[in-house]
Amino acid sequence: MIVADSECRAELKDYLRFAPGGVGDSGPGEEQRESRARRGPRGPSAFIPVEEVLREGAESLEQHLGLEALMSSGRVDNLAVVMGLHPDYFTSFWRLHYLLLHTDGPLASSWRHYIAIMFLQTGGDPEWLLGLHRAPEKLRKLSEINKLLAHRPWLITKEHIQALLKTGEHTWSLAELIQALVLLTHCHSLSSFVFGCGILPEGDADGSPAPQAPTPPSEQSSPPSRDPLNNSGGFESARDVEALMERMQQLQESLLRDEGTSQEEMESRFELEKSESLLVTPSADILEPSPHPDMLCFVEDPTFGYEDFTRRGAQAPPTFRAQDYTWEDHGYSLIQRLYPEGGQLLDEKFQAAYSLTYNTIAMHSGVDTSVLRRAIWNYIHCVFGIRYDDYDYGEVNQLLERNLKVYIKTVACYPEKTTRRMYNLFWRHFRHSEKVHVNLLLLEARMQAALLYALRAITRYMT
Repeated sequence: MIVADSECRAELKDYLRFAPGGVGDSGPGEEQRESRARRGPRGPSAFIPVEEVLREGAESLEQHLGLEALMSSGRVDNLAVVMGLHPDYFTSFWRLHYLLLHTDGPLASSWRHYIAIMFLQTGGDPEWLLGLHRAPEKLRKLSEINKLLAHRPWLITKEHIQALLKTGEHTWSLAELIQALVLLTHCHSLSSFVFGCGILPEGDADGSPAPQAPTPPSEQSSPPSRDPLNNSGGFESARDVEALMERMQQLQESLLRDEGTSQEEMESRFELEKSESLLVTPSADILEPSPHPDMLCFVEDPTFGYEDFTRRGAQAPPTFRAQDYTWEDHGYSLIQRLYPEGGQLLDEKFQAAYSLTYNTIAMHSGVDTSVLRRAIWNYIHCVFGIRYDDYDYGEVNQLLERNLKVYIKTVACYPEKTTRRMYNLFWRHFRHSEKVHVNLLLLEARMQAALLYALRAITRYMT
């Protein structure tokens, strides 16, 4: 483990001194306010007020300065500050991230960083950055499966795997391909977290702040809340919290009484939820973002994007029945055989996100949140066409308000369309750290869904 150096610690203290009661905090004096105004926004997120990040997460971050995260780069980046609101998960996340990019593996380090487009610092050929056409043929062959993993993983077949593994000059080994697939899904899902939490680009090396992320015109009059409980909705939002807790309690009691629902009814409710997800889309006034010109040279099909798993007037692909190919029984064992270090850390990371709880909701403590976390996870998988036979999808409609569904689907499927207004509209009486928690579930459920489709294709290729 690499211990964070003094420069890293100094940077963290630079964040902390703006927290109430933090290092060097002597009250909001005129000089401090003028200094902050000159330097611009200091926070790591366009959605979360910096004071709230520091109030809820600074102490946790300080306690975890020994992690490899705050480590290899020698600085605290914005992603680490926001994800540090949940340090137990952050530990699991960083272990896999560090393994994928900084330790030995089937793929050379420069190839792994090129796949993740974080490249020259590992000795990669700068010619490759002129575009995908200048990269080795073997790397270019990943382009098709990369776009499917990112947008429509249910289209991945054993033929895609065969095309990469067939004998030839630019063939992939199975171990190399597994590592590449894990890295690709890791980066895709991480992009959802970055957009979902409004994480800002890093500042310049001299310490000047990074520019704020652009805000759509319709959002400019919606400043982020400065309330630790995000109390933008007043009494109405407080009543929403109480109603949600009551529904959770009723569902838990129903489970204890084992009030079973027939398989036919459960399947019908899944199909209904899947169909209703067609109506859950970002607002039409949000313009389609154009790929940055610097990135177009790495994209062979820039118009390819997410399409609803169930589309009107189209032949929908068959539903992925989770019981037929599970992570626990199938995906995990396949990765363990071919990439054992990654398999174990992946499993720990999925479990860390799925089981993470503080037994709190908004202003309430001592709350069992398991049914809510399960509803969020299963809804994300539903959007990607995955169904759990033993889950009653009626719970999704009871527990997830429409604004939350819109936010989840946008972050999972069109992350670049995520706006501050979407973030502010759902769970208006909840803490910002609870909204970040939703994004952790999004990150992991999205990654697992894409991996399951790819690993199932590999299993079919091998059998």
